[in-house]
Amino acid sequence: MTEKPLRVVVAGLGNMGRSHALAYATNPGFEIAALVNRSDVPLPKELAGQKIRRSFEDAIREEKPDVASINTYSDSHADYAVMALEAGCHVFVEKPLATTVADARRVVDAAKANGKKLVIGYILRHHPSWIRLIAESRAMGGPYVFRMNLNQQSSGATWETHKQLMKTTSPIVDCGVHYLDVMCQITDATPVEVRGMGLRLTDEIDPAMYNYGHLQVLFDDGSVGWYEAGWGPMMSETAFFVKDVISPRGCVSIVMGEGAKSDDIDTHTKTQVIRVHKAATGSDGKFLAKDVDLSMADEPDHQGLCDREQAFLLKAIRDDVDLTRHMDDAVKSLAVCLAADESVRTGKAVRL
Repeated sequence: MTEKPLRVVVAGLGNMGRSHALAYATNPGFEIAALVNRSDVPLPKELAGQKIRRSFEDAIREEKPDVASINTYSDSHADYAVMALEAGCHVFVEKPLATTVADARRVVDAAKANGKKLVIGYILRHHPSWIRLIAESRAMGGPYVFRMNLNQQSSGATWETHKQLMKTTSPIVDCGVHYLDVMCQITDATPVEVRGMGLRLTDEIDPAMYNYGHLQVLFDDGSVGWYEAGWGPMMSETAFFVKDVISPRGCVSIVMGEGAKSDDIDTHTKTQVIRVHKAATGSDGKFLAKDVDLSMADEPDHQGLCDREQAFLLKAIRDDVDLTRHMDDAVKSLAVCLAADESVRTGKAVRL
């Protein structure tokens, strides 16, 4: 017998929300019950005919959906998620899970208390190339040095979106949770100290916010890492995308192709080539093995990743997948990034 599709209310129709709505629309396991957004926005043909509602609370109460998909600005994530969980919905929520660690834990507690699934939008966990990067890095063995960044030279509508995001969330928190999650998956160690620095490079944002940030994290196995993120028209396109994992035995790196641009959303996930370098040398002091380039030419695009992410949500619900580690990891990576934000503002290292 074919299972009935799960009815979904989708809140937030920006870049990610629209992509997730498309994933629901094209997956026979889902049916869109309602779309919610603060204003009317153009919809792709797959969503044509869907009315855009204004109130998330009304949509949850009136539609009584199986799933709530929350893709709004970060400061509403926790309250929306708890509201939906307490109304009996499973929840997908875009990263970051919340804007405070206490709120993140409140959401996780609500999921457990109501026996519902909570999936957080860590899109790289569903990306075959990043899964391979993590596996190759773990095979090297630690301790590790993590070198990661994602700077974005933004203008026009993209810069307007970034400015809106920075009303509540700094760049190192918004995108940093992805890469801290990757670090934690590779090392399995516990982050113990975070240091951060940041700078406001524009008068177009609140004086209390910064659009460039850099964090350093120390782990209890001796591993160290840095992550850098900057947004705006002043950002450099030089070395906007660095992803290196170094260990005593060598390194694993993502190599971007020529012409990659930081404001192209597909470049934020596409790897093109993973390069594996082994440090071992022979009696002549020369490397025993040449670097190996693993081609990732057939990897999914951004929409393909969103499709995989929502397919995971469907499986988690129907197969009752244990998401304890998934939820705990989301809180851990958020805690590191929020500690970095605190360090930026206080000028002091934060012990975790």
